[in-house]
Amino acid sequence: MKKILNHFIRRGGFVTVLTLMILSAALAGNPTRTGSSGAEELLIPVGARGIALGESSLMSAIGVDAIYWNPAGLSRGIRGTEAEFSYLQYFADVKSNYGAVSFSGGDIGNFGVSLKSLTFGEIPVTTADYPDGTGSTFSPSYITFGGTYSKLLTDKISVGVTANLITEKIMSTSASGVGFNFGIQYFGIGIPELNLGIAVKNVGPQMTYSGSDLLVAANAQASLRGNQNYTVQAASFSLPSSMEIGLAYSKKLDEQNSVMFGGNFQNNNSTDDVYGIGGEYGYNNNFFIRASYLSAPQAANDATGTNSMLYDYALGAGVHYDAGGADLTFDYAYRHLRFMESNNAVTLKVGF
Repeated sequence: MKKILNHFIRRGGFVTVLTLMILSAALAGNPTRTGSSGAEELLIPVGARGIALGESSLMSAIGVDAIYWNPAGLSRGIRGTEAEFSYLQYFADVKSNYGAVSFSGGDIGNFGVSLKSLTFGEIPVTTADYPDGTGSTFSPSYITFGGTYSKLLTDKISVGVTANLITEKIMSTSASGVGFNFGIQYFGIGIPELNLGIAVKNVGPQMTYSGSDLLVAANAQASLRGNQNYTVQAASFSLPSSMEIGLAYSKKLDEQNSVMFGGNFQNNNSTDDVYGIGGEYGYNNNFFIRASYLSAPQAANDATGTNSMLYDYALGAGVHYDAGGADLTFDYAYRHLRFMESNNAVTLKVGF
């Protein structure tokens, strides 16, 4: 029986079955939900390398980098233990801080934990009576904590899953939920250097806000009860689920020069489908430059006839240094926003 199972895995049957399961889950959504999801912080990317590659790192991300992009890549880390710290200046006063740690469990697989938080600065409190502000301020708290498991099934096939605990708090009102990411990476699909990645992200139950800020004072007409408080029932919302398919081609040109080209298709339940291409050039495995472009052809045009897709191109660079006992990597990314200030991201990664 064991020989039959190993043969089945080597022939790619396992990947085929798991892919069909994932595609079935992803395509089960209702297209009428477009634009109605919440927890949009799950879509804010992390890691300067992946941002510079325009989210086409679904296949090329390995090690601790892969926790966000495709959990299947976690088991392909070069070092047994890795840590990553990333900062993204989003827009306005919104900033994203991210940290992740991964380690090898030997034959069991690889494990990782991650934490992402958003900061919004101080926002003035306004009410119906004081539309210009009461003089007080508040700062929302959006935190996502994740746990990841990844397993290298063969030298070509790896799988992974991430469970995210999502918490959002605005003053005294909050919501919490759980979302799951599933991923597959398949190295060498017909051509040795051509690799395939598939991921389904943010699959989970709906979230609902509750808290004392939803209490409203009212005076019922023709009632002797006087002023009473009633609770506004907040509508539930879905997570921004997506299905992604990516290809990456890597080629070592000679002992010092290498290139990687990737493409990605993202089908969303909350926005238009997105297509992305990206590339990376590496010199001596020490210096890297990256570029990418995103497109959403089906997105509606605005009043000026311009496509409403928010992001388009991104650029980046990286430096890697092997210190023998540790790997050090520093990456930078610039992501252009078409209607707001652009994003800047920096990432520091350490491997032991």
